[in-house]
Amino acid sequence: MNPEQPASSPADLLHADSLHTDPLHAEAREVLRRLTGVADAEFHDGQYEAIRALVADRARTLVVQRTGWGKSAVYFISSLLLRARGMGPALIVSPLLSLMRDQVEAASRAGVRAAMVNSANVTEWEEIRTRLEANELDVLLVGPERLNNPAFREQWLPYLLPRLGLLVIDEAHCISDWGHDFRPDYRRIGSLIKSLPMGVPVLATTATANDRVSRDIAEQLSTDTTAPVHMLRGPLSRESLRLGVLTLHHEAQRIGWLLTHLNSLPGSGIIYTLTVSAAEDTANALRASGYEVLAYTGKTDPDERLVAEQALKENRVKALVATSALGMGFDKPDLGFVVHLGAPSSAVSYYQQIGRAGRGAVNADVLLLPGREDRAIWEYFATASMPNEEQALAVLDALAQSPDGLSITALEARVQLRRSTLELLLKVLDVEGAAVKEGNYWRRTSSPWQYDSARYAAVAQARVVEQNAMLEYERTSQCRMLFLAQQLDDASATACGRCDVCAGSWYPVEVPTEAQQAAQSSFNTVGVPLQPRRMWPSGLDQLMGADAPRGRLSKDEQAEPGYALARLSDMGYGTRLRELLATNELGEPVDSEVPAELGRACVKVLAAWEWSEAGRPVAVLTLPSPVRPRLAQSLGRGLASVGRLVDLGRVSLVGESRFFGGNSAFRCADVLRSYRVPVEVLDYVREHRCPVLLVSDVVDSRWAFTVVARELRLAGASAVYPFSLAATH
Repeated sequence: MNPEQPASSPADLLHADSLHTDPLHAEAREVLRRLTGVADAEFHDGQYEAIRALVADRARTLVVQRTGWGKSAVYFISSLLLRARGMGPALIVSPLLSLMRDQVEAASRAGVRAAMVNSANVTEWEEIRTRLEANELDVLLVGPERLNNPAFREQWLPYLLPRLGLLVIDEAHCISDWGHDFRPDYRRIGSLIKSLPMGVPVLATTATANDRVSRDIAEQLSTDTTAPVHMLRGPLSRESLRLGVLTLHHEAQRIGWLLTHLNSLPGSGIIYTLTVSAAEDTANALRASGYEVLAYTGKTDPDERLVAEQALKENRVKALVATSALGMGFDKPDLGFVVHLGAPSSAVSYYQQIGRAGRGAVNADVLLLPGREDRAIWEYFATASMPNEEQALAVLDALAQSPDGLSITALEARVQLRRSTLELLLKVLDVEGAAVKEGNYWRRTSSPWQYDSARYAAVAQARVVEQNAMLEYERTSQCRMLFLAQQLDDASATACGRCDVCAGSWYPVEVPTEAQQAAQSSFNTVGVPLQPRRMWPSGLDQLMGADAPRGRLSKDEQAEPGYALARLSDMGYGTRLRELLATNELGEPVDSEVPAELGRACVKVLAAWEWSEAGRPVAVLTLPSPVRPRLAQSLGRGLASVGRLVDLGRVSLVGESRFFGGNSAFRCADVLRSYRVPVEVLDYVREHRCPVLLVSDVVDSRWAFTVVARELRLAGASAVYPFSLAATH
């Protein structure tokens, strides 16, 4: 069997003259007209072929069609036709909450009885289950994480599967390891397909699959059948999009361009950034210049996301400044433009995001403003999402030593991993059968497990290839739409005649000096708040014994709220800090004194600081830096000199820091073991009872600030103010 084989494609079996005598076509078209409310509605190319494959042939079907083609119509109509033939409801696996919400609303308008099950509507689950049992639902939408949830697998799937009429995998490129993101939840879909009863059709849809990803999807669709997978591919070129690339080397130029030219872009649109900080900073700069824009990121409250989406749909804002959190599923038919500040890591991801615009007959402008820092950001996210062999083995070893299982909190105390990394890794091990969650506890299974190094190496290499292709897109002399279509293996694509390569630059290129200065001024807002820790981490006693501190820090032990000059992910000073903290060609840290520019900016933060009742600091104490001691010491000395403060020197580092980058329990234990406040410093504090400025080069976990501030407060310091040159997040 060859799962990628188009085989007897339904399109080959259907001809225009035969459709007049095809009763299924007439029935499906009637449903289409009823759903759309358009009396003479007709199917787009490929829509009926997909419906016939599902309803008549009960086939496993992969549809690769551009955004706006009408995939939801295919699975809604197929669901209703299958229901009319005695089949049960359809189960749709959809990757984003916003996408599910839009689909439920669209289904309701079309007369399709639909509901969704996700973490945001737990209170409605019982009602939804009742509707399922009463046969009052046509479509149930779930996120892929439900498939990795033991309660859902045990309580819902055994009930659903025997009754299932259709399985739909929306945005099916997420199934593939070769896709733009590592999604362990999606890997559970292969097991779901294997458990389907005979005769249940499966539909996988995507707008962003090249041949390699399509083959990967087809293999998973065909896991339990010898029947070929029907593959229906349509043209992916978007005639309504006008593409361009404008290379401006500095952040101030790129933001300055937006400040100058945003209103020249048609209608309302989306400005994409690569990081949360960049989205927030850009939105702030635009608002300061009078533009109506909103930030939209993974940190945005879900209710605020809804408000922002609606504001854009109703053209009450010029743009949403968004990360990839606003992507798959957002539908605004008249979206006028998409601008990228920084390039996504692949042409596939880029095509997916620009596909928000230019739907139907609406023309839209698409402009990429690449940044010098793009590759570094790509590498960070790629590394963060991939499982690590050493970490996986440490987790499995910890679980094996506790046959009764461990909670996440207990596991954190045994392995050197951040909570987010640990949770992702446990998902991977769960999918691969090496670990299982029972209630609130994780347990090692008896199944053997081996790290699939070849697979992960191949994924990593594929990502490098995709990144290089995106860089090539930026400088290509080929039609840009043709380039993107070829990256998606669309053999039908031709030159668009509209992009800046085909027709010349359609966008202004000048950036007035005053706009660059305004952008730079917005970056120069200094001071990122640092909230002090109030609680000791769980599991600290397992690392340090029964005498380890636990529970809440008393008010007399706590640091005051503090500041960092900027986040490393920020624009402006963040860019300068990333350069300062970069490594050399050997990967070694470069240690130097604080540049005068950054020193002056730090003084600005201190000058604007609203000190507590204890008043401004009298003395400065520097936290040691294991990797950049000169940088940290120069910062402390410099602030002491400018502020005419007593320089108390630095905290002693009595051992090598072992758990840099680990979770809270390990990081806190590391600080408690390794950091010592010199006796002469404690004596000074006892004598003077004064406020102290506690200084570091980089703040990450905040445990060094917390532990040292506690020791100073217990010695008599009236206040301890944390200050850092840079914050990691």
